[in-house]
Amino acid sequence: MAHDEVESDGPRRKNPDAHHQRHKKIRSRENGSKRPTSGAEGTSRGTSQRLSMGALAQLNEYNSLEAAEEQPKSRERKPKRDRPRREEYKVVDVEYESPRRARRSRAEHAYSEGEYESPRRERRRTREYRDGERIRERGYESQGAEDRRDRRRHHNIETENEEDIPISREKVPKHRKKDRRVVSGAIVEEGRATSRMRGGAASKHSSYDSYDSIAQEKAGMQWNMPGTVRKKKRWIIAGVALVILIIIIVVAVVVSKKNQVNGSGSHKSNLGDISQNDVPPAARGTYLDPFTWYDTTDFNVTYTNETVGDLPIMGLFMDWDDSKSANDKVPAIEKSWGDYAKTPARGVNLGGWLSLEPFITPSLFDYDSRLGIIDEWTLCKHLGPKTAASTLEKHYATFVTEQTFQEIQAAGLDHIRIPYSYWAVQTYDDDPYVFRTSWRYLLRGIEWARKYGLRVNLDLHALPGSQNGWNHSGRQGTANWLNGTDGDLNSQRSLDVHDRLTKFFAQDRYKNIVTFYGLANEPRMVNLPADAVISWTTQAYDLARNNGVTANIVFGDGFMGLGNWQGKLTGMDGLVLDVHQYVIFNNDQIVFSHQKKVQYACDGWTQQTQLSMDTSTGFGPTMFAEWSQADTDCAKHLTNVGWGNRWTGTYESGNASTEALTPRCPTQDSSCSCSDANADPGSYSDAYKKFLKMFAEAQMTSFEKGWGWWYWTWDTEGATQWSYRKGLAAGILPQKAYDKDFSCDADVPDFSDLSETY
Repeated sequence: MAHDEVESDGPRRKNPDAHHQRHKKIRSRENGSKRPTSGAEGTSRGTSQRLSMGALAQLNEYNSLEAAEEQPKSRERKPKRDRPRREEYKVVDVEYESPRRARRSRAEHAYSEGEYESPRRERRRTREYRDGERIRERGYESQGAEDRRDRRRHHNIETENEEDIPISREKVPKHRKKDRRVVSGAIVEEGRATSRMRGGAASKHSSYDSYDSIAQEKAGMQWNMPGTVRKKKRWIIAGVALVILIIIIVVAVVVSKKNQVNGSGSHKSNLGDISQNDVPPAARGTYLDPFTWYDTTDFNVTYTNETVGDLPIMGLFMDWDDSKSANDKVPAIEKSWGDYAKTPARGVNLGGWLSLEPFITPSLFDYDSRLGIIDEWTLCKHLGPKTAASTLEKHYATFVTEQTFQEIQAAGLDHIRIPYSYWAVQTYDDDPYVFRTSWRYLLRGIEWARKYGLRVNLDLHALPGSQNGWNHSGRQGTANWLNGTDGDLNSQRSLDVHDRLTKFFAQDRYKNIVTFYGLANEPRMVNLPADAVISWTTQAYDLARNNGVTANIVFGDGFMGLGNWQGKLTGMDGLVLDVHQYVIFNNDQIVFSHQKKVQYACDGWTQQTQLSMDTSTGFGPTMFAEWSQADTDCAKHLTNVGWGNRWTGTYESGNASTEALTPRCPTQDSSCSCSDANADPGSYSDAYKKFLKMFAEAQMTSFEKGWGWWYWTWDTEGATQWSYRKGLAAGILPQKAYDKDFSCDADVPDFSDLSETY
């Protein structure tokens, strides 16, 4: 029998008698009657026999008529009448089912057709319905995506069965979960083949055989088909992964952009109560805007445009405390130090911090040599303004921290020397340097020194034009300070920088803690006119005093030889000569044996100190603001990037008078090696450690004959022999600067058990 057609105006039947007879059958079955069978073959529930093809078609027709009968009018869709039929069923093997079990199944089916379900059972049914795994357990197969789309489009199922079968909502007990059934494709598609495919009513108030319930069942079945489930899961996983990836990218971009403004990886714990609206629009994004700072720790972040000497006080707190002392052997900051000739300074440099030096932080210069990145100028040129600003501020904020000052105090030191560059104050022309960021860190460094009772030696390490042409002056090459076509211009610019600096550091808050004020680090007077340097030094000294600086004013010896300063720059109270002593930068001294190096420190440098301190033979007040216990020049980039070293004879400076193209270690042969000198100090022999410590203490003893010393430098990324901090850990420096095991009055061993090749 062909199934009734559906009219275009709704799911109504054209044959009312057939409709009445069909519902009569349904009611009889609800009262316990047997389900219609297909001839002698019986039903799919009560027999172990297979259904014939005709019976299967009848079963499909029964279900399709019931579904069409219950469609609501609001879902009008007219199927295509000339559409070719498709085979809508599959035959699945059936396991044997006893008559007793068949009767129980029919009873349960009748119960499910019209009885009330408890909320608990309904919730469990819903959970099971959502679980597509149950479809895979029963072995049902999908009819294909195209068939499902067609059935959804027409809200009707075409079968070859002529008999109507009502939609069942059977309940199957747990002991029957693994039973198999013979089902038609249409039944599988609608979710009515077993109790494991429950769908339909969303709640107990919905009709179990309504169109909505059929649609729900069909949608649930399409979701839970084995092939579809796997595909759906894959698509869901892929979709979720894509969403997560998009979120990560968006967050990363937002954070990146925010960090570009705020300084990536910033520590801004004290910005919580500050509003960015308090920063005037003109100052936002500048060095005065605390929201752009990489680090705000111990900075005053309340905006102000106030300046002293045209230099900003932004970042400074108004209060300060000078009551601390570095240790019990020296006075508190608020008290006078006294005579440095009697109580010499014991200090350390913070080299490579605010003025870069490749050998101290080689990671900042880790580029292909063909790029020519050899100093701060070329580094900033390569990075560009924004990247240079973020890179260097991160370095400023992390290379030296408050812990640095705490450790310096704990080492028994009482002074620090802070090298900084002119671009902390001003930049000129095409300068690529990062403008003024280092200024804020310089001021904070002074405050941390104050906190730990450490007095400060301010050292202007780089001047306009470069005062020596070395990489630590900012730009390696020609010394154009007081020299060349821009010599006079750079001279005046340097004085202008000092004019602003001295006005700032003449404030009361710095009168006690800044005890030394440096004019120019290592002016290379062998390449500069000596008279011009002396004249400029006189002008700078007068400017500082006129601006109110009371600290000792420091000028460099210019490598002229200490005896040559006798009688020069006289009558200037508080002017101090600064001498830097190293044996390794001299081709004649680097070849000294270990024993001779210690002896030279004790005898040669002690004698030089005493002669310089005597105004009849030298300048007078003399300090030693740089020295090291290193006995080789093997450290990476120490002699400039890519220039090699004297120790192994690879030093190619391009100047025949200074280069070393043959080994200059004491043996002066091919056995000279940097491998041991650059090794971890843990691998040093006891004899080598003994030498290094003795060499350091010999220099300390000699320089304390003057106004004291500052070790170069506190820390490095490598180069143990240049790092005071690492030297302490390795046991090659005294644990307290004022405690020494060796005195120059003692005999120096010959170190015969120590190889001279390193």
